Amino acid sequence: MARGPGTYSAMVSWLKLLLPLVALGLLSTIFLFARSTDPTENIPVATARDLADRGSEEVTAPSYSGTTDSGAMLRLEAARARPDPDAEGDVLAEALTGTMTFEDGGRIDLAAPTARVVDADGTALLSGGVEIESSQGYVLRTPALTTSLSRIAVETDGRVEGTGPAGRITAGRMRIEESTAEGGAPGDVRLLFTDGVDVIYEP
Repeated sequence: MARGPGTYSAMVSWLKLLLPLVALGLLSTIFLFARSTDPTENIPVATARDLADRGSEEVTAPSYSGTTDSGAMLRLEAARARPDPDAEGDVLAEALTGTMTFEDGGRIDLAAPTARVVDADGTALLSGGVEIESSQGYVLRTPALTTSLSRIAVETDGRVEGTGPAGRITAGRMRIEESTAEGGAPGDVRLLFTDGVDVIYEP
């Protein structure tokens, strides 16, 4: 059955009214879902306070590796470490071990209950009873020592005692340094005992 012109005009008028309303409804639905599923809502954002708090946290099993000016390899490891609250940039470490490996294959191992790595001058202060063992056959103990992180320079803060290839050794101080003696090969390392040295020879 054919529709009259009045029916057609009425349908067009209704569509003109209905379609904009449907479009508005769809747009409002899109904006509604967009607000409820904001893609940035679940992204973790670290504030400056968060970063400061993290900076004061303890770190487990940290390590440091580097090469000295003469080519020796230095590696430090610790069970735990945390920033020093009294000295900005410094780090306090517990159960620290260190290894210096030289180009000729020799090595010196260090171990201490506590240590402080000083950022300002690139040194590590080992304390609490330091154990020193070298591939040359020395096994020594000292209350504390200071070692550089950029060159071979280790010095005890006081008395050192232990055993060596010649027997038992006690001394007021000890230094581990690169040899500067005439004819010495570059990178040669020596243990220098000073301030009253006693050696008990044990054949």
